[in-house]
This record gives sequence, structure tokens and C-alpha cells, in this order.
Amino acid sequence: MEHFEFDDISFSEGTRLLYEGRNVNGLDISPEAFPLFMTSAFNIGKNLKEVEQTYDEKGYTYIRTRNPNRKALADVLTYLEQGTDTLIFSSGMGAITTTHFALLAPGDHMLCNENIYGETFDAITSLLKNYGVETTFVPFDNLEAVREAMRPNTKMLYTEVASNPTDRLCDIEALARIAHEQDALLMVDNTFTTPICIKPLTLGADIVINSLTKFINGHSDALAGSITIKDMDLYEKIHTVRMLTGTSGCPYASWLVYRGIHTADLRIRRQCDNAAKLAAALNENPHVSVVNHPSVSTHPQYELGKKLFASPSLMTGMLSFEMPDDRNKINAFMDRLHIANYAPTLGGIRTTLSYPLLSSHMHVPEEDRKKMNITGGLMRVSVGIENPEDLIADFTHALKAFD
Repeated sequence: MEHFEFDDISFSEGTRLLYEGRNVNGLDISPEAFPLFMTSAFNIGKNLKEVEQTYDEKGYTYIRTRNPNRKALADVLTYLEQGTDTLIFSSGMGAITTTHFALLAPGDHMLCNENIYGETFDAITSLLKNYGVETTFVPFDNLEAVREAMRPNTKMLYTEVASNPTDRLCDIEALARIAHEQDALLMVDNTFTTPICIKPLTLGADIVINSLTKFINGHSDALAGSITIKDMDLYEKIHTVRMLTGTSGCPYASWLVYRGIHTADLRIRRQCDNAAKLAAALNENPHVSVVNHPSVSTHPQYELGKKLFASPSLMTGMLSFEMPDDRNKINAFMDRLHIANYAPTLGGIRTTLSYPLLSSHMHVPEEDRKKMNITGGLMRVSVGIENPEDLIADFTHALKAFD
């Protein structure tokens, strides 16, 4: 893998994003826009000797195995996450489930943060359970509870940096120490925070997953996911299962995300700054009882947020807040909004809303939802790149529905 780095000069992350990943074996021309390789296979040799050589060199053969668009995107993500290599998947959930199937076996035990994305919870409690893997859910903000839940057969700890949708944080360094004391792996979902804000591998994590559909792509027009690792033995195990289960990312989605990632530094910094400003305004609103964003001083892990992130304006573009649990007035609040629209996704350049009870956590049992602090008054907000004063004005106006 060749990175865009030199002996005589160094460039910033935002600049390098524009140039990483452009090296393709066999491509002799240098187009300004990176090409889309829409082919199901490559001609890999004139004779069997050349065919064998291509396979030995792990060259481009069949679309499910390797593709230049996936590799270009993988190289940029590897640079951003400061890992050894990256695998691109058909979706974030494809990245999560494929990795679990590749690295966990019947009889293994996994420890999972109880504050977790609803469909990740579903996959663990149904697919992995049926596969013979036992999972214990504990609050990862309680390190003593994590230690006590470890077993001799615990093979993996799984968490998000900031939980979906309540932005509960995890001390990645401390969790890595607990995992590694028992030769277990720490797998971290960086979707809410992105490698622009935090790089879990540098804090001790072994595996980082990103739903590229979200902030990394940023334009709400592609479905993809990634796994970045430090240990190439893990890479080979995951790659094999990805190939056999068919969860490899398609070239077109990879091309779209690669295009989107070039502006990630600009977009995500603006989204995080906007989210901090909107969170501060909502925290002062009389109709809002709780604001979940690590930049606000009322967040239960405010101090941990200062430790994990470079600044309050570079934490996450996601927040959630509690309104009175009155469905009619919540509907009136939504009707009064002009900028934010409802969408069951996140990370796009436009601000969107999501109601966890009817979307991400719809299938999570009520008892588990309560542990996650997900109530009938909770609204998740994915903050876009709009003018922050416009966003604040729009939400302030809409919340007057509760007057």
C-alpha cells in the first residue's frame, strides 16, 4: 500500500484525503476524477502461468474478491483510521455481522455495551445467538461492571464510541486494557464520531467499523461499510468470510463514497461544530429536559468527552434530546420545522430527524430500551452543514409547539 507521504515535506490530514488511494496497479493514465471500474471480472493472463501469477500477487480477478474502487476507498480509510488495512462491505451491518461470523465461534462469549444501535442489538441477540455465541450486555461506562462480566471464553468486547442514539461514551483505552488482559479483541463502531474526530485504533482498539453510508459518504446516496484492522491475520479471516458470504461492497457504492470522502474533513468539522451549537441552544430551551451531546456540561460523561476529543466542536454531528412524551405535540413540533426533515439515516449534509421508537430501536424490548434511556420523548438529530443560526432558530420556533 502506497501512502501520499514524502521525506522532504508533510501534509495535513485534510489535504491528504484528496490524494490518498489513487494508486491502481495497471493504471498508466492519471485522470483527475478517479475512474469507476464497472466490471464483474478482469482478463488476468494470456496463459496459465500469467493466471497463476495474478492469483499469487492477489491481483484483480473477480468483482467479489477484489476491485480497484474498493481498494482506493480502503486505502483512504486505512490512512484515516491509522490501521494496517481495510475491508469494504455492502453495508455497515454487513461489516459488523461478517466480522462477528469470522472471528467468533460456537461456545465463545462476547461482551457488548448495553447502549448500542438497535439493529446491532437485533443481530447479536438473534443471529449470533443462533450461531452458538453467548453475549452479555453491560454498561460500558461502568468499567468495573465490564471487568466483572469477563469470562475465560470472552473473545470480544463490542461497543460504539458514542452510542446510538444517546451519545453515551466509552473509555476506549481502558476497555482495550481490559480486553487485552484476557487476549480478547476490542471492536469499536466509529460511525457516530468518524476518524475525523477520533481514531480508536490509536487508543488500543483492534477492529474499527464504520457505516460509510453515513458521515464518511455524507451525501445520502450510497450504502457501504468498512472494517479497519491492525493485525493482518484478522484481515485474512474477515476477507475470507466476506468473499464467501458475498458481503463485499459494490464498485459503484465504493466510487460514490470515495468521492464523498474527499470533502469529509470540511463537512464533518462543520457538522460537529453545528451539533455543539445546536446542543447548547437546546440545553437552554425550557421544553427540553435532556440533551445528549458530549459537548454540553450536563452530559454525564462530559469529562470523558474532553479526554477523548480534541475540542467540544469536534466530537460528533449526532445529538438527541428529550421533549415531553406527548405524541400530538411532538407531531406539532415536527410540523413546525422547516429545515430538518425525518429520515431513517444519518450523516448527510442536510439535518434530519429520527424517532428511535419507530426506527432504529423499534424491535428492542422495552426493558432493554429503558436501560438505553430511550423514551417516547426522545428525538435523534443528525446535524447537517446548514448555517447554525438558522438551525437554532428553526428548532426554537418548532419547540414553541409545547407552549
